[in-house]
Amino acid sequence: MTARRKFWGWGLEDQTVSDGEVQFLAQLFGQRFGVALTPQAAPKVEEFGLRAPRLAPPAALAGICRSDVYERLVHAYGKSYPDSVRMFQRHVPCPPDVVAYPADEGDVAAVLEWAASTNAAVIPFGGGSSVCGGVECDVGEAYAGVISLDMARMGRVLEVDRTSRAARIQAGAFGPALEAELKPQDLTLRHFPQSFEFSTLGGWIATRSGGHYATLFTHIDDFVEAMRVVTPQGLMETRRLPGSGAGPQPERLFMGSEGILGVITEAWVRLQDTPKFRASASVKFADFLKGAEAVRALAQSGLHPANCRLIDAQEASGTGAGDGSASLLVLAFESGDHAQEGKLARGVELVRDHGGVVDAPTSHREGASGAWRNAFLRAPYYREVLTPMGVIVDTFETAVTWDRFAAFHAEVMRRMHEVLKRVTGKPGHVTCRFTHAYPDGPAPYFSFQAMGRPEALMEQWRAIKTEANDVVVSAGGTSTHHHAVGRDHRPGYALECPPLFGEALRAAKKAVDPRGILNPGVLIDPAGRDVGVRGAMAEG
Repeated sequence: MTARRKFWGWGLEDQTVSDGEVQFLAQLFGQRFGVALTPQAAPKVEEFGLRAPRLAPPAALAGICRSDVYERLVHAYGKSYPDSVRMFQRHVPCPPDVVAYPADEGDVAAVLEWAASTNAAVIPFGGGSSVCGGVECDVGEAYAGVISLDMARMGRVLEVDRTSRAARIQAGAFGPALEAELKPQDLTLRHFPQSFEFSTLGGWIATRSGGHYATLFTHIDDFVEAMRVVTPQGLMETRRLPGSGAGPQPERLFMGSEGILGVITEAWVRLQDTPKFRASASVKFADFLKGAEAVRALAQSGLHPANCRLIDAQEASGTGAGDGSASLLVLAFESGDHAQEGKLARGVELVRDHGGVVDAPTSHREGASGAWRNAFLRAPYYREVLTPMGVIVDTFETAVTWDRFAAFHAEVMRRMHEVLKRVTGKPGHVTCRFTHAYPDGPAPYFSFQAMGRPEALMEQWRAIKTEANDVVVSAGGTSTHHHAVGRDHRPGYALECPPLFGEALRAAKKAVDPRGILNPGVLIDPAGRDVGVRGAMAEG
């Protein structure tokens, strides 16, 4: 990256929201909530008075460490709604004391050793795109300081096995750079989360991220073949195998561990041939639940569409992909080996059987699906416009089995509309789409919007988020499908996690991180440490 990362918003400092977009958003949401909205200026580095660093690196590490205000701001928070609120309020009471940029595994081990010797917490940091409090540096009073461990200097493709279609890649590799290095060999990882441009392979693995592809290979889990992890107790490396029945799979312990067990430094990942054949269509449904039935038929058909994204009528309208009269299904197939028109034809038959009306085939960048895609990619940038105007805009996602979905959807929509009105005093907006579809259930993704009070945005957001955490789990879903747990989803995770598994996870952490220095506050609290995370699992 040549331009610097924004510390207050999404993307790089030269990636701005245009004046036209700002005025459009102010008018749109002003009319929606019946208020006059005035755009606000972005914060500047010099407006922050951060506390002085409490740590100074030893001479051997000084060359890879930074403690300037900009670096500490970039690494203080992720990109969640509360992160945005606090940045625009110029409220960063707990920045990291030091930001370390290791160049190799030796540096990682040295930083962990230094941290353990000084009772400092270490927060592994990939692209900083967490939307659930996964990289926050507020660890309470139990630590002498906080080190943010940024993996950006460890971002190379080290080796490609074209025969097995696999590559060994360092954890700090960002999505675009990773794909660019694979392209000359006509290969792709085929994992494209919304944060693709600003997130890393190690971050994807640590959070079990989900990509855009809706069926078959949906999570990074499907691609990990082997990995190397540096822990405070030493290095762990797993074997490259296409599959194994030799006991519990060690990779599974570290996938989704969110940095509490070790620092992922590299991984062998399974690749795909670059797609050359594509076929797509947009389908309209007068009834969202009928569209859901069509998605179930597609997911259970064995056709494995690359895109099978169902968008309810309100979201389709809000993104310019529809007029509000129908839900939209974006259906697409792709392959690096053979034409996809036959699969699309069978998919069209299935959706028509469930009342779908198929538009004329278009490119995935054109028509209704193209309009939704463009709005989807711009949405993260719009938060830096809406947050300082007092608009609460956030999302949560989950997964639930097909037999429960209709009742689940109704309950989530009911309770979210109720909590938005109760907390803000005005009706809010709640929409739903599917991001992924499995033979046994969908992954619904809910977005909500409400007009908050600028002086109470954090309290209002927390009340809404608490309700969302509770309803998705109590109604039969998971606390998160692909955004990880972090700090924001811990109340839901506490409801979902079997108590005995919680004990096993604590035991694993004690084995690899006996001093409890790695990312305290995420998933579980380290033994004997209270980091003050609301809704955390109680220690056993």
